[in-house]
Amino acid sequence: MTSAQSRAASTAPSTADKPWPVRTVSAKVAQWIDRLGSVWVEGQITQINARPGTRTAFLVLRDPSVDMSLSVTCSPQLLQNSPVPLTEGSRVVMFGKLSFYTGRGSVSLRVTEIRAVGIGELLARIERLRALLAAEGLFDPRLKRPLPFLPGTVGLITGRASAAEHDVLSVAQRRWPAVRFEIRNTPVQGVTAVPQILDALKELDADPHVDVIILARGGGSVEDLLPFSDETLCRAIVACTTPIVSAIGHEPDSPLSDHVADLRAATPTDAAKRVVPDAVAEQALVSELRSRSAAALRNWVQRESHLISQLRSRPVLADPGRALYQRGDEIERLRDAGRRDISRAIAAESTTVEHLRARLATLGPAATLARGYSVVQRIVPEGDPEVLRSIDDAPPGTQIRVRVADGAIRAAVMGKEK
Repeated sequence: MTSAQSRAASTAPSTADKPWPVRTVSAKVAQWIDRLGSVWVEGQITQINARPGTRTAFLVLRDPSVDMSLSVTCSPQLLQNSPVPLTEGSRVVMFGKLSFYTGRGSVSLRVTEIRAVGIGELLARIERLRALLAAEGLFDPRLKRPLPFLPGTVGLITGRASAAEHDVLSVAQRRWPAVRFEIRNTPVQGVTAVPQILDALKELDADPHVDVIILARGGGSVEDLLPFSDETLCRAIVACTTPIVSAIGHEPDSPLSDHVADLRAATPTDAAKRVVPDAVAEQALVSELRSRSAAALRNWVQRESHLISQLRSRPVLADPGRALYQRGDEIERLRDAGRRDISRAIAAESTTVEHLRARLATLGPAATLARGYSVVQRIVPEGDPEVLRSIDDAPPGTQIRVRVADGAIRAAVMGKEK
């Protein structure tokens, strides 16, 4: 096949009948990678192979957050002339160009510049990430889940045979001997720490028997505590449904996991105290509350009994009929007084009536008749007799009635006299 035919075959689409050869695929991959150009890459050096007398040093650059790595090549002088000694575990920023080796089918980054990431830069990056997570609301106290009062099983993620593990277990079992632990030992620093912590966190969060999870690690330098300020780990903590307690380092240490966790403990020992209640203290509290409740109940009964005694000693309850008797006596007094007043009023009015009657009798016609006078009335055929006031009203022959003191007589007029 001529070169023209090869170029034509490489540009034609591959099919089952006309597949591309390996060299064509390798060449295309090399071309695609070459178009990426030079890039800046950040990571952590996990392996350095620089043999004396060789012109190329081989390194492995790993992403500290996930289980991914990249092969790196550079000049040995680039490592030797670095102002900061580069060792396995160093955080660096490299500048180089990716190359695809068609013979081995591998990709490697050929770097021409390596910059070590210093403490100041690490702290600045942590602060930028802290501001980003805070702006997203991941530090909001309203997102914090409450811890169970008495966890049945406590998940513990910590280093193997570490002082943090010993402190948590010893303090927790001393406070509540029946507490159970699900322990996951992972690296707590270095390049493999974050991926393994994430796996352990996912496993414990999926366990329905685990009520709370403790992330515990002793103190260390800023570089040692970097895994607990990793963005992927922080977001995984927020995404958990199980309450998370962060007990990383000592009191002055403040990795980002402390801010996104549901509870920050100053030390692993403090985490055990915050998660597991003290059986002795709780028993003492229960006894105290029982004593206080009993005393409060006794005081209430005594107070109510005293109140009832006071109520019973009051006259209205001690002698309920006494008020009725007193009111009955008062009614009798008032009735007697009323009778006396009415009798006096009647007597006074009777005397007045007698006086008026005497005066009336003195001034009335009966008294006048008794003194010898009489009343002459003309008898009217129809109607009552009429008193005669003039002789002209009684012509001769008129029937008259003469009333005297002891009776009346009937007569007729015989004549008139003046």
